[in-house]
Amino acid sequence: MFYREAGDFKTTYAADSQTFPIKFDRIGYYIALIVAFCVLPFMMNDYLVNAIFLPFLIYAIAAIGLNILVGYCGQVSLGTGGFMAVGAYACYKLMTSFPEVNIFIHIVLAGGVTALVGVLFGLPSLRIKGFYLAVATLAAQFFLVWLFNRVPWFYNYSASGQISAPERTLFGIAITGPNTQPWAVYLFCLVFLVISALIARNLTRGSVGRKWMAIRDMDIAAEIIGVDPLKAKLSAFAVSSFFVGISGALFFAVYLGAVEVGEAFGIQKSFLVLFMVIIGGLGSIFGSFAGAAFLVLLPVVLKLVGVDMLGWPTDIVAHFQLVIVGALIIVFLILEPHGLAQLWRITKEKLRLWPFPH
Repeated sequence: MFYREAGDFKTTYAADSQTFPIKFDRIGYYIALIVAFCVLPFMMNDYLVNAIFLPFLIYAIAAIGLNILVGYCGQVSLGTGGFMAVGAYACYKLMTSFPEVNIFIHIVLAGGVTALVGVLFGLPSLRIKGFYLAVATLAAQFFLVWLFNRVPWFYNYSASGQISAPERTLFGIAITGPNTQPWAVYLFCLVFLVISALIARNLTRGSVGRKWMAIRDMDIAAEIIGVDPLKAKLSAFAVSSFFVGISGALFFAVYLGAVEVGEAFGIQKSFLVLFMVIIGGLGSIFGSFAGAAFLVLLPVVLKLVGVDMLGWPTDIVAHFQLVIVGALIIVFLILEPHGLAQLWRITKEKLRLWPFPH
């Protein structure tokens, strides 16, 4: 079989502990990057970008952020939609207040603002956990949506209450506004996703990630061996909110262009990202990609098969999608809590041992 590690020797600790220790995996990773950066941009059109690629790229960043908090640190959060709204409105205020600043910097700063807000709402995690923490973050979700709805300063006193992204360019190429090119916005979001994944991967494999996982597995024992729960939990909230804020800024400025907070960042958004993490796999960066890809492609496939091929009514297909997602969440929580990422690991192990899989 092609998936083998025979002859793939390691001579250093760094080589043995790298993210892709098997040469075949490393080659596949580099090929995927080359295809994503050098091939797919030439295949882009408005439908592919708006229906598949932009939602996948943006939701994958949000799923990575939530996975750091829920999967790696064990702190349940139902406020993802609210933190995405913080990133979106922070990006809007920065874009309108400092029009001469680069759009890339605006989005990074929006993530920083969201990180500060995340730390503020993460303070209750020092005293409560589990169901009570979930309720506290759910309260943050409703409070943030209410705040952006009721305080006109956040939407610059617009009569409609909406925020619209002004046109911004990067290297002379439109990134926001009506004159964008599909390949340009795709590459812009792809860069953010790759950088976010690399940062998250390095954090989770280092001392910070080990402290998060110690808190997740048994917080009392972690504190006994020297892990500071204050720093560990608040750092998880900060990093998670930073990525979620970046995804919210991209969702507003690059993908939609104009949003109304209740419709774009309601409680449904929080549950959608949480479902991505559950289906993809808790405590896995790859699971964040897999869950985002699955829930972005599912409605597209159902529409193609149910509406276009079988002629079913659109509302029936939409309800069928909810049934599938709900059933999969129950199945994964009971049979495979680590989601699609664990299924992928099992498949690779069987390929490595083929023709004698255990």
